[in-house]
Amino acid sequence: MTAKASIALAAATLLAALCGCRSHHVDATVENRTGQPVRLLEVDYPNASFGADNLPPGADFHYRFQLSGQGAIKVQYTTGEGGHSLATQITGPALAEPQQGRLLIVLLPGGKAEFHPQLSPRP
Repeated sequence: MTAKASIALAAATLLAALCGCRSHHVDATVENRTGQPVRLLEVDYPNASFGADNLPPGADFHYRFQLSGQGAIKVQYTTGEGGHSLATQITGPALAEPQQGRLLIVLLPGGKAEFHPQLSPRP
């Protein structure tokens, strides 16, 4: 192989590595603004889920994931203590591969939540 061919092959390999191997990720943050401890937090997104056993009042939980497929994001959790536990399930916006960016989920009192997606490309 000539020197020019070797340089061209090396440049092509480097370019392919820089351009072709990019993963799309969503940086998610769940904020507990319920005023109570949240237990058994589960966030379902297309084809997978993440969560935490406990999330104290005022605390944030961060998770990074990659989308595969499409579907609505769903959040479920429990608040309260003992016999006064309240199970909550909330459906949020639809997500789809290859979206990427940030997603903020704010858990509010009364079993409500706000979803603030900053994702591209838009569906």
